[in-house]
Amino acid sequence: MKRISIGTWAFLFNQERPIGFQEVVEGLARLKFDGLELGAFGEHPTPDNTPTAEARAQVKELVASHGLGFSGIAADLWGERLITAPDTESYMNTFRKNLQFAQDLGIDVFRVDTTEDPWVLGPVPGEEKPEGVGGPVDYETALRRVCDTWRQCAQEAADAGIRIVWEFEPGFAFNRPSDIFRVLDGVNHDNFYVMFDTCHADNVAVHGLRHPGERETLPGGIPELARRLKGKIGRIHLIDSDGTLNEHRTSTHPPFGKGHLNFDEIMPALVEAGCPDDWWTIDLCFWPNAWEATEECKQFVDQLNQKYG
Repeated sequence: MKRISIGTWAFLFNQERPIGFQEVVEGLARLKFDGLELGAFGEHPTPDNTPTAEARAQVKELVASHGLGFSGIAADLWGERLITAPDTESYMNTFRKNLQFAQDLGIDVFRVDTTEDPWVLGPVPGEEKPEGVGGPVDYETALRRVCDTWRQCAQEAADAGIRIVWEFEPGFAFNRPSDIFRVLDGVNHDNFYVMFDTCHADNVAVHGLRHPGERETLPGGIPELARRLKGKIGRIHLIDSDGTLNEHRTSTHPPFGKGHLNFDEIMPALVEAGCPDDWWTIDLCFWPNAWEATEECKQFVDQLNQKYG
């Protein structure tokens, strides 16, 4: 059986009020979650608002005392430019600060993304360039920058006993199926994996949303993408998809039953593809009134766990 967690960012974004970390921990314990995936931003614990060893120990104790574990961390790297910055110094400094934070909390999975809009690789058909996004960067140059930086990150994380997982999605550059494989091949490190979010996988592999240039999809959809990523999936995020984008130009993450995904087709392929650990994470990112949806989502994933865990 799998351990079930949920990303704490669900309780920060698009809510009537941000829900404090202690309240989240207490609520997840009541709902019999096994753990949480820490969104290290906002008012939840971050390297900056939890700077001391004592404060970090208190966060660990709060989570452990409620019978929960950390399944991973999503660090705040969005202020960094992974592709268009003239050098990697700022990105690596922020990465290392968050890597140390993860290590101090005993977290062993660290999420990254490419931080910049797909427009940096060229125009997205039918879409005006987002405000603040620079002009296109040559694809091969961008790929080299991303892969070289993440190879270094993967090694430093490996030295700390932490796995790096890249969440591909419509909101960020390198979001076509072929891009995913090229980045994996380019990084070429045993400690670098993808995070497989079922909603993002739908929009990337089935709907081809926000692909620069010609749309690229896979005939076999989500199961085909999972099969082709066998051995390189380092974290699984489960949530439904309705094939739309939210106001942040990335995948809408509707609760189970409010989308069109057939998990009886998806889960066998994901299970066969494998994952280095036994966590499944629910992702309700940007969904309003997330608490109201959390209990039903937990019940749905518990049923998946009985069938496929």
